[in-house]
Amino acid sequence: MNDSIHILFIEPNRIIRSYIAKSLRENGYQVTPAFSGREGIRQTCALQPNVILLDMELPSVDSCNILRTLRAQSDVIIIVISESTEEKSKVLALDLGADDYITKPIGPAELMARIRTCLRRTQTYAAKRVYVCGDLIINFEKHRVTLENEPIHLTQIEYRLLTLLARNAGRILTYNDILNIIWGPYETNNQILRVNMTNIRRKLEKKSSEPRYVFTKSGVGYFMPENEYKPV
Repeated sequence: MNDSIHILFIEPNRIIRSYIAKSLRENGYQVTPAFSGREGIRQTCALQPNVILLDMELPSVDSCNILRTLRAQSDVIIIVISESTEEKSKVLALDLGADDYITKPIGPAELMARIRTCLRRTQTYAAKRVYVCGDLIINFEKHRVTLENEPIHLTQIEYRLLTLLARNAGRILTYNDILNIIWGPYETNNQILRVNMTNIRRKLEKKSSEPRYVFTKSGVGYFMPENEYKPV
């Protein structure tokens, strides 16, 4: 049923935002509008939507950076909406992690079909979203972290940091990448990151000198091992 699908619509134009949101609701989807990229990033962290509709003509911000940030922090379906019909714009958006690209003007029937196609293709709404590494299990849908079958209690920031690394398992995230995604583009103090990472390791690692789950690339950033989870 569509009412279990939550769509975040990032669109600065109030009229377009209202029109598309109305069409989405009439088709049974839950909708949260966002008027800016920064608000969209916050809402993605808070709401964990199934689909993001992202307008690429956001004012006063590099929309490519917003797309890059959204993809780094989540495996959510991202459908880009743009005025540009140039092939290089489409290729760039898809290379940055978009699942689909729609040019304006938007026809509601086509938009609904694109959404249905993306949902069928990825099965995000039905798939188990889990990270497994040894005895560590992170269930993204249930917002639950367990280690050796025991729940691990994390602060909101610690949970966001851990799941960001887990969603990007096998890839090094730089200090600046993490600061930008978790605290915003104006936070440059690595100390706040180091303190939170130390707290996470204290809760997960038996020996800080022999980490199993969260690793440091000295002078670069942090990473976690690749996901061992195998869907049944």
